[in-house]
Amino acid sequence: LYPGFVTIAEDVSGMPALCRSVSEGGVGFDYRLTMSVPDMWIKLLKESRDEDWSMEQIAHQLTNRRYQERAITYCESHDQALVGDKTLAFWLMDKEMYTNMSDATELTPTIERGMALHKMIRLVTCGLGGEGYMTFEGNEFGHPEWLDFPREGNGSSFHYARRQFNLVHDEMLRYKYLYRFDRAMMRLEQQHAWLSAHDQWVTLKHEGDKVLAFERGGLLWIFNFHPANSYSDYRVGVAWAGKYTVALSTDDPQFMGQGRIDTSVAHFSTPLEWNGRPNFVQVYIPARTAIVLRHED
Repeated sequence: LYPGFVTIAEDVSGMPALCRSVSEGGVGFDYRLTMSVPDMWIKLLKESRDEDWSMEQIAHQLTNRRYQERAITYCESHDQALVGDKTLAFWLMDKEMYTNMSDATELTPTIERGMALHKMIRLVTCGLGGEGYMTFEGNEFGHPEWLDFPREGNGSSFHYARRQFNLVHDEMLRYKYLYRFDRAMMRLEQQHAWLSAHDQWVTLKHEGDKVLAFERGGLLWIFNFHPANSYSDYRVGVAWAGKYTVALSTDDPQFMGQGRIDTSVAHFSTPLEWNGRPNFVQVYIPARTAIVLRHED
């Protein structure tokens, strides 16, 4: 193929050698889409209670790819945004997106849960799911409506053939928080380039605590998916000894978090084996939050 072009295979067969070079007997694509990942998220939201989510299942789906076969991961795409299905934001917050996405309205349990999980789902997918990350236009800030092109079934209407990017610029609306988080996540990836990093290790998958932790790109990622339980002095095994600082927190008030995590606090490792790693750190990880710790050399 032409030098500089990037090719991405949309394939569900798991065909071997799809992303190996032609000279090796492969098809020659640069990346393949992780099409099972968005299916997993939609299935969890539709069919499972939060307290029944499996950390093993999430970790497995996000890492289920061949070694050195690069993949583009994503939480949702046009398949979820088109009429007939619902986006992650709609599965999480449903009709309250029309009544409670203003800062002037009540912060209901539905909106609070939806905003928290929307950030966590995107962060864990981007952090663990592949070597590239894709988002469908507008879904990064929780676009409130589906996409529908003019057709016979809607009277050839153009009403939903649009993306309302103006929503993130309205300071009265809560979409700005999701947009800020997505921007902070992308900036962190620019700094640490974890999508192209070869070090990836899932340290912890605790089904009772609903905690998932992994190392990638010189960063320690810790997710507490439990809907109610917060944990103080929670031990997580790490490979690298030394000092850790908070690089990103979903609980930061600028992302509509509750501000329970003090991002100025440094964490220091203890040289004792934990989770199969030679050291551990202890952190405070509130319910439905995630933190990314940076290892300071």
